[in-house]
Amino acid sequence: MPSHVRTFRHLLRRFRRNRSGSAVVEFALVAPMFFGLLFAIIETALMFFASQVLETVTQDSARLIFTGQAQNQKLTAAQFKSAVCSKIVVLFDCQGGISVDVQSYPQFSNINVAPPIDANKNFTNPNNYNPGNAGDIVVVRLFYQWPILVTKFGYDITNLAGSKRLLTATAAFQNEPY
Repeated sequence: MPSHVRTFRHLLRRFRRNRSGSAVVEFALVAPMFFGLLFAIIETALMFFASQVLETVTQDSARLIFTGQAQNQKLTAAQFKSAVCSKIVVLFDCQGGISVDVQSYPQFSNINVAPPIDANKNFTNPNNYNPGNAGDIVVVRLFYQWPILVTKFGYDITNLAGSKRLLTATAAFQNEPY
């Protein structure tokens, strides 16, 4: 009998006699739950990080309106969105994915910042651009539909159809007297 066949039979006999495989079985039972939880934690952390990046970009972009630069330069909605996109360097598909909503209000009590989600969990883009004048109250909101992957494992943090979460960043302020 060739030596490689004897070696294989010897390994097979040792495997049958060995009863320490319980760790492998236990790991096989626990591993799916462990990795599911691990991926859910990573995805949630990444989503919160992206939300914070969106908040920072919103604050930086709102400064253009707050100080009157957008009004004095007569920025259009597309130009303001380009200014927003120039501040985003990672995580987002800006031109196709970021939605910008800029609205002017006569007083703070009139502000409505309800999420633009319809009854079927679809995003309804407000698509407004009214930066107001000196002394006006303005709300700048940025929206991004963040894809969620771990929902298939029972961890559901979506608020939109199609396994997505609407990330919203808001800045409310009164324009400076420019």
